[in-house]
Amino acid sequence: MMQRYKLYTLPIFENDLIEILDYIAFTLENPTASDQLLNEIKDAVDKRLSAPSAFEKYYPKGLNEPHYRIRVKNYLIFYVVADDVMELRRIVYNKRDVENLI
Repeated sequence: MMQRYKLYTLPIFENDLIEILDYIAFTLENPTASDQLLNEIKDAVDKRLSAPSAFEKYYPKGLNEPHYRIRVKNYLIFYVVADDVMELRRIVYNKRDVENLI
């Protein structure tokens, strides 16, 4: 049986996600798109839980530990893997200055 990693989210990731979903739902007045994005994010993260470190490593400037990325629509989810934990660190719009946000 394949190992399934534990999932942990940092508070800053949760804040990022709430801001993104609220912006789409309320500012853009498209709650359906907000719900769809959330479902796609959940699905993408869930698929990674079985082998989160089997993907290309990304080394953000100034940080020693490798990060990994998941692309969902126009967003990038950054996470790290330690032992049996997949830790979600940030989710950012891909047109932003990603290097300085991680």
